[in-house]
Amino acid sequence: MSKRLLRSGLIVSSMTLVSRVMGLVRDVVVANLMGAGAAADVFFFANKIPNFLRRLFAEGAFSQAFVPVLTETHAAGDKDKTRELIARVSGTLGGIVILVTLLGVLGSGVITALFGAGWFLDWLNDGPAAPKFELASLLLKITFPYLWFITLVALSGAILNTLGKFAVSSFTPVFLNIAIIVCAWWVSPNLDQPEIGLALGVFLGGLVQFLFQLPFLYREGMLVRPRWGWRDPGVVKIRTLMIPALFGVSVSQINLLFDTFIASFLMTGSISWLYYSDRLLEFPLGLFGIAIATVILPALSRKHVDQNREHFAHTMDWGVRMVLLLGLPAMLGLMVLAKPMLMVLFMRGEFTPNDVEQAGMSLLAYASGLLNFMLIKVLAPGYYARQDTRTPVRYGVIAMVTNMVFNAIFAYFLGYVGLALATALSALVNAALLYRGLHRAGVYRISRTTFGFVIRLVIAGVAMVGVLLWLSPEMAQWLSLSLMQRVYWLTGLIGLGAVTYLLSLMVTGVRLHHLRSEG
Repeated sequence: MSKRLLRSGLIVSSMTLVSRVMGLVRDVVVANLMGAGAAADVFFFANKIPNFLRRLFAEGAFSQAFVPVLTETHAAGDKDKTRELIARVSGTLGGIVILVTLLGVLGSGVITALFGAGWFLDWLNDGPAAPKFELASLLLKITFPYLWFITLVALSGAILNTLGKFAVSSFTPVFLNIAIIVCAWWVSPNLDQPEIGLALGVFLGGLVQFLFQLPFLYREGMLVRPRWGWRDPGVVKIRTLMIPALFGVSVSQINLLFDTFIASFLMTGSISWLYYSDRLLEFPLGLFGIAIATVILPALSRKHVDQNREHFAHTMDWGVRMVLLLGLPAMLGLMVLAKPMLMVLFMRGEFTPNDVEQAGMSLLAYASGLLNFMLIKVLAPGYYARQDTRTPVRYGVIAMVTNMVFNAIFAYFLGYVGLALATALSALVNAALLYRGLHRAGVYRISRTTFGFVIRLVIAGVAMVGVLLWLSPEMAQWLSLSLMQRVYWLTGLIGLGAVTYLLSLMVTGVRLHHLRSEG
């Protein structure tokens, strides 16, 4: 099982790496085109709303509820029943999301007023941000249909992942990035409002992702005609699990939307600075945290079906060790090299040194919570694999309320940076509650091996940070370097940091058996 999980994890991470690299290229193109001004704020807002709903209807709550039920049905060995379940689920989910999408397109102004209240109030009072409200309402009409495409993409990906075909769904997001880049290069420059071209890229990206996965479903014999099945037993089971998970699994996204709501009252650029820093955070989160969570959920679901509690705990422990091994250096590296990374990736065109400074502060705050964001991705499947979606909801409510309290406190003193810090702290609360719940239920507790492993990781992380701080140039020197010189310096520091971390792990006694799962 250990080798199988490692192989699956490497496949997902490799495909995700390609996607994340293309995502960074996309963000570089967007930053060069629009920087962090008013138009960028509006585009990121219009892109964030359907992506939030995507987490609810697609990758988040739905996948966490669908995969265990599909695994249970598939394990019975009746392919016809599996195909029937897929047909009923796709027809029901697709029908609901069509309705939501139509409401979103027709009611884009209402949605903008709800989540961009600061712009809406300016529009009512002829304030300076009034054009943002009008533009955001228009862009939402273009980006909202992305929700329907990506929901069915997530459904297809969940089916393929359950069948052990991880590469397809992990590679699929590349097409969204390609579509946005193509539109940024060839459509936006020909428009008076280039952000409209980017919105068209989001729409086309969703369409292409949807079409890409269909041949793979056909090859596995799982491309079926959708059928409505609201009262189908499998659908009833999934929606029973999904309804509470709609909130619980999407707490971080709700927190980010709440950040956007508050940021609409703050200075121009706040939403963009939070976006760029969040994008850098998403790189290691997707590459490691989400990749590991993707491969362990089907494995945990199988262990639960087999009623193998010991192997279930071993698989959980393996996931935690992998997240800590990869997440700790990623978190520390982002915190130490935040501004140089932003400078190398984005500082050109409309993206200024001041934008680097501002985004660097929010990235530092976000990065402090990276390890907790990743742990949530691994600990939550410990509940969903056992078809327990209610417990994470309780913890999610506590985390969200905590985030709101922190937002009110920190945003007053620190502005948009306070929003990022509040999100990071609420992730700590969520991760701690998830672990405590698993521990109390006797499902999982950190093993002695993992505890000793953590101590070694901390020592290696401290050594890595020391080397990076010692060798990294001052900010004034970074600014005086050419782009290629910055690339060389940053690449060298990242490479040296990685070598220091790995050598420190070897010196402290970390060996290959620490990477294996006994289950």
